[in-house]
Amino acid sequence: MNEKTKPLQSLDTLFIRTYGCQMNEYDSGRMADIMKQAYGLRLVALPEDADVILMNTCSVREKAEEKVYSELGRYRKLKLKRPDMIIGVGGCVGQQEGERIQKRAPYVDLVFGPQTYHRLPEMVKQIRRERVHLTQIEMPEIEKFDHLPRHQGKGVAGCVTIMEGCDKFCTFCVVPYTRGPELSRPVADILSECQQLLDDGVVEISLLGQNVNGYRGPGVDGEEWDFTMLLYAVAGLDGLKRLRFSTSHPMEMTSELCLAFAELPQLMPYLHLPVQSGSDAMLKAMHRGHDRDTYLRLIAELREHCPDIALSSDFIVGYPGESDSDFEDTLDLVRQVGYDAAYCFKYSPRPGTPAAHAEDNVPEAVKDERLQRLLTLMRELTKAGMVRQLGRTVEVLVEKPGRNDGDMEGRTADFRIVHFRGNARLTGQVMPVRIIEAYGQSLRGELILAGE
Repeated sequence: MNEKTKPLQSLDTLFIRTYGCQMNEYDSGRMADIMKQAYGLRLVALPEDADVILMNTCSVREKAEEKVYSELGRYRKLKLKRPDMIIGVGGCVGQQEGERIQKRAPYVDLVFGPQTYHRLPEMVKQIRRERVHLTQIEMPEIEKFDHLPRHQGKGVAGCVTIMEGCDKFCTFCVVPYTRGPELSRPVADILSECQQLLDDGVVEISLLGQNVNGYRGPGVDGEEWDFTMLLYAVAGLDGLKRLRFSTSHPMEMTSELCLAFAELPQLMPYLHLPVQSGSDAMLKAMHRGHDRDTYLRLIAELREHCPDIALSSDFIVGYPGESDSDFEDTLDLVRQVGYDAAYCFKYSPRPGTPAAHAEDNVPEAVKDERLQRLLTLMRELTKAGMVRQLGRTVEVLVEKPGRNDGDMEGRTADFRIVHFRGNARLTGQVMPVRIIEAYGQSLRGELILAGE
């Protein structure tokens, strides 16, 4: 019996390995939904237990491609034992590498991009029927959302992608080439998906996009709506307790959006606003579209409307041409803003980006030293922000049981993790908690019961 006439094994289980951002987490959840609808696949925790393995990859960080190939090497051993297993590579590395993945790892059955995962059922069907390898990395105009099953809420917090792609073309960033141009979903579709989550018991929604506050989509009135208009509409949905969004670009932070933090009680006082560098020379080289003073004015305007807003950011150290003075400007900006958290990375060239053609002229030892100084400063600021919570009574959305028996875990309005003794029946409720201990990345509190 040859390979093409051998009876097909049934597909029962799915393993998804997710790398990267919240949008990839959202996409992985939708992949699981669509494969459950099409084949009844149930998610498993280990690749060894899966009939289908999907990798949802990210190409933003250093050596992203090599990490994917390293993981694929482990899956190759599983494929040798079970040839009917299907292995797929999706996400941004899939989009970027395309057929090169199958040339280097010929046991990979399927390569797909962020805009084509809605076709997974038909691609898997074709692979099983014709015993072929497939690559689908075209970028249709956001059609995938029209083909996905109903988004089912799981837990108390959920995410909804409202737009994809980016038109900013920062010189270090691969996103415009892997996710494509900015495309915004219709307002009616977004509101419908949000309401579905709320009907399932979700009480907190995060709106997602690579450049989320650059949203410009067709409104329910036939006119183009901007992000702030959408934000007010989502905030008005029945059952919503908390609203967040990520990731924002400083050039799309309007005065109306800053004001929304004061006017919308559902909009939580937390904002992730990447700046990458505190040096005007570096911001210009990175093609960020703004200077240091513009960014600081935005922070001041936000705090004028929402004095207690917590802020986080992204930073790259060692970008080509970064001098000691440029780096000191970054440290100074971090101190001025007083961030509560930050994601800090050494520069590494990403294939296909303009910066990849520049000389990577900052020595690795210098990059390492600068990164450690920045991380040390951020640890001090993060800890100080935690210590300031001591003695305060904060509103905590109870999300799930904690690691220790009898503990529950939740988040404050400004996104800090809190552990406290409590009952699982509290899940989904916003409860008052008095903070009694502060750690590096989390808090411990005491639940305040009615009448106390």
